[in-house]
Amino acid sequence: MTTTYLDLINRGAKHYPDRTAIVYEDQTFTFKDVDQLSSQLAHALYAEGAHQGDRVALLLNNGPYSVPLDFACVKAGLNRVPLNARLSVQEHARMLKETGAQRIVFGADVTDHAEALKQALPGLKCHGLDSQIDGGDDLMASARSQPTSAPDITVNDDDVILTLFTSGTTGTLKAAQHTQASYAGVCKNVLMNLINVEHEDAMLHAASLIHASGVFVLPFWLRGAKTVIMKAFDPTAFLELIARERITAINMVPTMLQMLLGHPDFEKTDVSSLKQVIYGASPMPRPVIEKAMALWGRERFWQYYGQTECPLTITVLRPEDHEGDLLGSCGKPCVDVEVRLVDEAGNDVPHGEPGEIAIKAPSMMKGYYNTDHLNAEMFTDDGWLRTRDVAIMDERGFLHMKDRTSDMIITGGYNVYPREVEDVLMEHPAVAECSVVGTKDEKWVEAVTAAIALKPGQEVTEAELIDFVSGRLASYKKPRKVVFVDSVPKTAVGKLNRKALRDMLAG
Repeated sequence: MTTTYLDLINRGAKHYPDRTAIVYEDQTFTFKDVDQLSSQLAHALYAEGAHQGDRVALLLNNGPYSVPLDFACVKAGLNRVPLNARLSVQEHARMLKETGAQRIVFGADVTDHAEALKQALPGLKCHGLDSQIDGGDDLMASARSQPTSAPDITVNDDDVILTLFTSGTTGTLKAAQHTQASYAGVCKNVLMNLINVEHEDAMLHAASLIHASGVFVLPFWLRGAKTVIMKAFDPTAFLELIARERITAINMVPTMLQMLLGHPDFEKTDVSSLKQVIYGASPMPRPVIEKAMALWGRERFWQYYGQTECPLTITVLRPEDHEGDLLGSCGKPCVDVEVRLVDEAGNDVPHGEPGEIAIKAPSMMKGYYNTDHLNAEMFTDDGWLRTRDVAIMDERGFLHMKDRTSDMIITGGYNVYPREVEDVLMEHPAVAECSVVGTKDEKWVEAVTAAIALKPGQEVTEAELIDFVSGRLASYKKPRKVVFVDSVPKTAVGKLNRKALRDMLAG
């Protein structure tokens, strides 16, 4: 049996009971506090009818209960399904139906959203955290009377403990499943390749903890280090916290770094404690990283490339490689990740030729939930995971990303899939056809851009179409730009030709 996620939680709790584990606004939690609260929440979930192996959806923004609740699910042997709080009720309802999750735990600040979700799915069991809705309970109130020792359960390496949504170009929801062993593999991957956490370190989290930022919590927990959590990213508060909490590491998406660079306090903030500025999620504009390195020092900057299917790091670009043409690279393969470049048939491409990145790693997902056809597409017969990303490996061993086999748009660090936006736009009575792509944008890196052909005799404005999408999808998915065309570009067989549209808009 290999090391499990539960093993690593227990080790941190045992070794550092009196050290500070979590800071959130004016609240501080020791390792013992987090350990006991997570055990109480695990028992409370059992008391409300949850059973080991159940899928339980979590709907909460960054806050004081983010880490205890995650740990509680692991201690109870539950399969947590995190929901991005920025998504719509309709999107969440679909995710719950897709995964068969019949239970949700929600934060007090999203109580109204939980109530709307309950109306959409009347059978949904709803548990609030310092909150409750009709027919539901306050899980925190229940937890206070529960034992502070963890439930006595047996776990296996391949028990699924996390089902995390990504998407596909066809609009099909994909839920990547991670196990006790694979999530422990993620922790080891981070410690081996990206950050050597020390006892007195502190990491500041402003991005959502349900995605890449949250991956760093367990490595810091395992080493007795501190996790400082912000509810949301605010440049002023972020810079103040770096100085006040003596932050040693931050994890950024390009848009966050751009906003910091434009802040009047950026150059005068005390960053003497800061050892690492870790960034990923989308390509970093060269002017942004060059300016940041000039002001904060090249030695602080680390880039990673990874996927929900294989977090966190497939490749890493170290500080000493942040120069020249390597700034356009995503780094060298990690020591615990095997990387190949393959053609459509799964054969290795000749050296120097572009190929799809295929990987093997202990941190790989078990597979997508309930989608055998997608698993067959993504995994080769001999167990390699196809990433759908195309790259070239140079003679020095650095990967240079060339394209995505998908048409995914990465805007402000969030993934947007064109088909999802196109389906909503096509519901508008004035729209005859549409195509959605990402276009270069100084603030967002890529802006969601829609090309619209209207029906004869119909009129609609850009603002009206953007507002139409805003009412149906998360705000970050709405088009930032709308271009009206006579017809959208198509291939010879009538499929949408997004490459031709991107070229047209660039021209």
